[in-house]
Amino acid sequence: MEGTNPVNKKLTAALSGGAVLVLALSGCSSSNSNSATDDKLSSWAKQVCDAVQPQAKKIADASTAIQKETSDNSAPEQVQKTDSQAFQAMSDAYQAIGAAVERAGAPNVADGATKQKNAVKELNGISTAYAGLKKQVDGLDTKDQAKFADGLKGIATQLDKLSKSGNDALRQLEAGDVGKAMTRQESCKSASASASTSASASAPATSG
Repeated sequence: MEGTNPVNKKLTAALSGGAVLVLALSGCSSSNSNSATDDKLSSWAKQVCDAVQPQAKKIADASTAIQKETSDNSAPEQVQKTDSQAFQAMSDAYQAIGAAVERAGAPNVADGATKQKNAVKELNGISTAYAGLKKQVDGLDTKDQAKFADGLKGIATQLDKLSKSGNDALRQLEAGDVGKAMTRQESCKSASASASTSASASAPATSG
């Protein structure tokens, strides 16, 4: 029974973009270690990284769950249930990361307040987008395999756009000294490891 399986592979490929967003927040920037980095910045980075770590794991786990549905020849109902739960988990995780960045306040760098505000807005936007995808997947008709596969295809396209569009403000937030401070946090290293594992697991298979 073909149909949902190849389409859910597209979904998984698009999902790897979600992991990339977490990498952006995990301070995975090139680190020319600067020991003079401000203590305030280090404590800001620690607060954000400690909050990001469990959320990065949730996002990675959600990606893995969708990945698993591509390797098993699952029934549409099972694919729908798994994808729905995964999108909800991602929505919650991005909302929690946004709240953590907001709680941490502005980092002690030029334009820190603006960068922080933009990143929070972006994270909340990503959370809303995943909540919207959950609603869409919940509304798909699992009784009709072809319609279901078509619906998944539409969701994969949106997911792909979301993964490509969503991280400019995050990258600006973690540029320069903020990124350097974050790379020194153990919890950010763990968060980026979760995310990169998920990204490589979700890498699109070359279709032949």
